[in-house]
Amino acid sequence: MKIDFANLQKHYQCYKDEIDTAIQAVLDKSNYIMGEEISELEESLQEFTGVKHAITCSNGTDALLLAMMAINIQPGDEIITTPFTFIATAETIAFLKAIPVFVDIDEETYNIDPSKIKAAITPKTKAIIPVSLYGQPSDMDAIQTIADRQLKTNNQKLHIIIDGAQSFGSTYKGKTDSNLGDISTTSFFPAKPLGCFGDGGAVFTNDDVLAEKIKSLRLHGQTKRYHHKYIGMGGRLDTIQAAVLNIKLKHYPKDLKLRQEVAEKYNKILSTKNDHLTLPVVKNDRTSTFAQYSIRVQNRDKIQMKLKEEGIPTAVHYPKPLHLQEAFVYLGYKKSDFPISEKIANEIMSLPMNPFLMEDEIKYICKNL
Repeated sequence: MKIDFANLQKHYQCYKDEIDTAIQAVLDKSNYIMGEEISELEESLQEFTGVKHAITCSNGTDALLLAMMAINIQPGDEIITTPFTFIATAETIAFLKAIPVFVDIDEETYNIDPSKIKAAITPKTKAIIPVSLYGQPSDMDAIQTIADRQLKTNNQKLHIIIDGAQSFGSTYKGKTDSNLGDISTTSFFPAKPLGCFGDGGAVFTNDDVLAEKIKSLRLHGQTKRYHHKYIGMGGRLDTIQAAVLNIKLKHYPKDLKLRQEVAEKYNKILSTKNDHLTLPVVKNDRTSTFAQYSIRVQNRDKIQMKLKEEGIPTAVHYPKPLHLQEAFVYLGYKKSDFPISEKIANEIMSLPMNPFLMEDEIKYICKNL
């Protein structure tokens, strides 16, 4: 059997007629930048998430940059985040000449451990960036409590920016993770749960002032044509990608449900198969988009090789924590500084996950695993 890891072609074929029609409409109008499909998508995203402002942008990395630029992050400012994530989370902090300050993760959810955040706060701390890894939000109540207490006791405002690149459509205590924190971001990279046909992203906030600034920042800091209030960037989503997302968002609740069903089938089979596997843990007060279905094993390289021989692709998200990456040597971290992140990085392995995995494929994967 030959298994497809993300099955993007199947996803396209499901909605091909609608997507092709939407793309053709953009081509016919030739309104490729900030066409009407952009505002249509933003309104639909607001309705889906319950957030007051959804601002589309060029990709998930730029979404993080826009969020930090909106709260005026400056060189030397410190931002607390996790070392167990894709590099964009901390890379964007460093890009603005601010300082990533890492805090270890919770061993069950792989998200930032709120109990370790307080010790990392200094007078230079300006924000906390929790990552909703693999599609599950962090413990946002605990993180918000830390920020609220810091404001009350030290008069220090700590913005909370959620890196929701993998978690669009997940929930925490009944609210989408796009509707948490001061600003939330997401990515529409093709392999994400809601993906377009290129790069794309969005920024979400309920703050009117931040929203207007983010809209300006993505258009080179313009307030009106050729009038620039801020140093901004070219961070627009292109109209064709918006057209694709307009179609896919209509079907997204169904896709999310199918991803949940795939995860449940994995859980049901694998929970009885092998004591040496650690399965994903999703807390009772939240849901996951299962951007990845990630398990932990002890002899990962051998298992990956054997599964590949049987036509089963796997991936590792992520094999090396950020504090051990060459790009961040200048921060002065060393091995064993974040032992849980290092342990998980050595054991984590993602199995095929997409809405179209058939039951016989899941059984085949589990049997061979």
